[in-house]
Formats: sequence, structure tokens, C-alpha cells
Amino acid sequence: MFTFKIDDKTELKMLDLQDVQQVYDLTIRSKDTLREWLPFIDYTKSIGDTQNFIQSTMKQFSENNGVQAGIWYEGKIAGVIGFHKIDWNNKSTSIGYWLGDGYRGLGLMTKSMKSFVHYALLDLKLNRVEIRAAVENKKSRAVPERLGFTEEGCVREAEWLYDHYVDHVIYGMLAKDWRQIESDNKRH
Repeated sequence: MFTFKIDDKTELKMLDLQDVQQVYDLTIRSKDTLREWLPFIDYTKSIGDTQNFIQSTMKQFSENNGVQAGIWYEGKIAGVIGFHKIDWNNKSTSIGYWLGDGYRGLGLMTKSMKSFVHYALLDLKLNRVEIRAAVENKKSRAVPERLGFTEEGCVREAEWLYDHYVDHVIYGMLAKDWRQIESDNKRH
């Protein structure tokens, strides 16, 4: 079981079946906001859909293909962060994330992402972490930018979002760069 305490109020914990109701409730409560950038929201129509998602993430973890974690703030689920999959041959992964309504602007995603990147590059000994975000999704793009990721380019019409394509900006972080960032942060 994956758990990581970030600070006195925040922890990351691998999603499991006891989280279904809370994840579903947060998703539905935040549906209008999340829908702008996350097409899976329209496919979350019942608690069974959330249960299926969490079961698939448990399978993902058991197959050593990454982890999906709930972001817990003051004992309540605030959002989700996770690896899409791990490419063990190339030692790389990509990370997806979202926060529910009422939890943005608290620094939760930046702290959670920092922990996930550290875990991927130093604990799992991967070489590369990638983050993709829609060009117009400024809040999502701000997270890798704050953490020192390199903007590597733009993939045109990378994702179908309801009735149109959106371009994605690709951000990358290499293990050697992350070690340097962490070393520099320790000095300051």
C-alpha cells in the first residue's frame, strides 16, 4: 500500500475500495469545474463507475505499472494524482492529476506533484517524468512550471475534448535535473 505524509494536513494514499464513495462525491460535486479539461467526467454517472476506476487502479498497482493516489487534506479527499503507466524499458512515466472544488489555491497539487516526481525519479529510479496539459489550461500548466520542468514542445490536436481537439504542451523532468533542483533547494 502506497502512503506518503506530505505535512501535518496533507497525505497521499493509494486509492482503494473504501474510498469509492468519497471519490465519487468529490467528482460529482466538482463536475462542472473538472469537465472543462477532463473528458472522463462525463463517463462518471454512478458510484459503480468510480468503483470500476478504483478497481482498475488497484490492478495497475498489482501489475507494477504505477499508482493512483488520493490527495487527502485535513482527513478529506481533495483530489487524485497518479502515473498513467510506467514504461520500465525506457524508465519513464507520465502523471495525471486533478483537484476538486474547494481545494484549489492551497498548494496541494504542487506539494503532491513534488512528492510523486521524487518517488518516480529517486525511489523507483526512473529517468523521466512527463506531464501533458492543454495549452489553455493555465492552472494545470502552472504546476510543472513551478517545479522546474522543461517545456519540451506542443502536440497539436492531441486530445478530443467533447466537440473539439485541444493542443497539449509537453513538460519533461529528467532524474539528473531533479537531483540538481533538490540539491539547490537544500542549499537555500
